[in-house]
Amino acid sequence: MKLIITIPAYNEEKTIGNMVTNIKMAMNKTKYNYKILVVNDGSTDKTEAAAKQSGAVVYSHPRNYGLAETFKTEIEKALSFNPKIIVHIDADAQYKPEEIPKLIAEVENGHDLVLGSRFKGKIEQMPIIRKLGNKAFSRVISQITGMRISDAQTGFRAFTKEVAENVPITSNHTYTQEQIIRAINQKFRVKEIPIYFAKRAYGKSRLIKNPFRYAVKAWIDILRIYRDFEPLKFFGLFGGLFFIMGFLIGLFILYSFITKGHVGSLPRVLLSILFISVGVQIILFGFLADMSKK
Repeated sequence: MKLIITIPAYNEEKTIGNMVTNIKMAMNKTKYNYKILVVNDGSTDKTEAAAKQSGAVVYSHPRNYGLAETFKTEIEKALSFNPKIIVHIDADAQYKPEEIPKLIAEVENGHDLVLGSRFKGKIEQMPIIRKLGNKAFSRVISQITGMRISDAQTGFRAFTKEVAENVPITSNHTYTQEQIIRAINQKFRVKEIPIYFAKRAYGKSRLIKNPFRYAVKAWIDILRIYRDFEPLKFFGLFGGLFFIMGFLIGLFILYSFITKGHVGSLPRVLLSILFISVGVQIILFGFLADMSKK
């Protein structure tokens, strides 16, 4: 069976060589015909040279595009080799290469997308704010898909050629969650298995340079997910808030009319009408977006 193991890398010169070597050691014990593809996302260090020296096929972006765009490139380049299975694993050595065959085995057992769940396995170290963010994302994805997902953010997954070809990634921010949502919506078989998540050996996570900025970005990404995949809930929430504010102002105006014989100032009346109108329009927009999604 032919498979491609893809690794996104940005300034990972200290880990990428060992990562490729360790993957080879793990895969050479198996029956699989494999290639290792490193997508160098515009690194400014020696990541590209280290990956080539270790024996990986390397494709380099001219500049840093980010994880989502790198994942799209991984899919495109991997499909050019016509593999049966694609395995995606990060370059920072926190996921164990020796666990790759576990994911592949589940694909061979009939699953289309297999996720390595850190929260079902063992986490050696993870900052608390990142852990809370991951759990929040996973809860949102579980609500949207109707399937219990414990680790929607995992960077360790295996999937079939059919998933790669038929599950488009359009987001520039939430590719990990988008692939899960689209795969489940298209009735592909998705499964999680427990994995080991090691402490980062070199450097610091590029996801959490600033805890406050990470928290803000996480909530923005959650709102984006709802906007793109549950537009009725997203627009219904904001539309509902406007409608309720307008309705409450209207109740106050009605109370003033009943008890005092007048409705108060004209701006108050106009504000009530404006809020209710805006709320209804936003909710209707949500209905239209939900219809077009389907």
